[in-house]
Amino acid sequence: MDPKKIAMITGLCMALIFVMTAVFAGCTTTTEVREIKVEGSTTVLPLATAAANAYMDDNPDDSIVLAGGGSGAGIKAVGDGRADIGMASRGIKDSETASYPNLVDNVIAGDGIAVIVNTGTSVTGLTMEELADIYDGTITNWQDVGGDDATIVVVGRDSASGTRGTFDELVLDEEDPTHSMLEKNANADVQKTIKETPHSIGYVGLAFMDEVKVLEIGGVAASESTVKDGTYPISRVLHMYTDGEPTGLVKEYIDFILSAEGQQIVKDKGFVPV
Repeated sequence: MDPKKIAMITGLCMALIFVMTAVFAGCTTTTEVREIKVEGSTTVLPLATAAANAYMDDNPDDSIVLAGGGSGAGIKAVGDGRADIGMASRGIKDSETASYPNLVDNVIAGDGIAVIVNTGTSVTGLTMEELADIYDGTITNWQDVGGDDATIVVVGRDSASGTRGTFDELVLDEEDPTHSMLEKNANADVQKTIKETPHSIGYVGLAFMDEVKVLEIGGVAASESTVKDGTYPISRVLHMYTDGEPTGLVKEYIDFILSAEGQQIVKDKGFVPV
């Protein structure tokens, strides 16, 4: 073959190799994989998990790892640097603030529980003390709280329920409920039982107040507005604590929860948007 043609072919091959090398170099650029750890309240955990899954669907290179353990464990984990976010269903204690002075509170949702009774019940409201006495078994008859002479059928949630955890904390001060309480697995099950059972009382998320009678507690009706302003006594806010102001993926995740899409997840999970 003509040496000139050989030189031309060789030159073209080298140019092609150069171009392909550049292309492959661009294709092999790695994407940064970010990961954060979120730990704490089992009440907040289902909401945080649903929000994390929705966020990661849109951001597949980011990883949000979640674990329960309780509010105190979450605050300690973020304070000690073992987690990026500490979930809590209560405010931080003075002792925790002293140990971890740099923690920042990010409120992500409100939480309220409505007390419901069968529509045939004449009672319209209870004090917090009366409600606690009913659920710990001290009061067993409606006439003791101004109602008819009838045995109270007490209905609650199973021990794994976050709604039960909130109720037990705020109403029973972490004491066990009466052994006669009928345990149900979901808000809808409680609502159905109250609707169909005379003289019954139960508690549900704010989204499950249809076809039953809702009691005022301490003279305040359960609603999104009374939960938001803190006047309804069986209410609280849910927290995500960070070590300093959130940045990076931590901030993006919390911002997502506070976005319109994230707050819809808050509502779908039975909590109150902020």
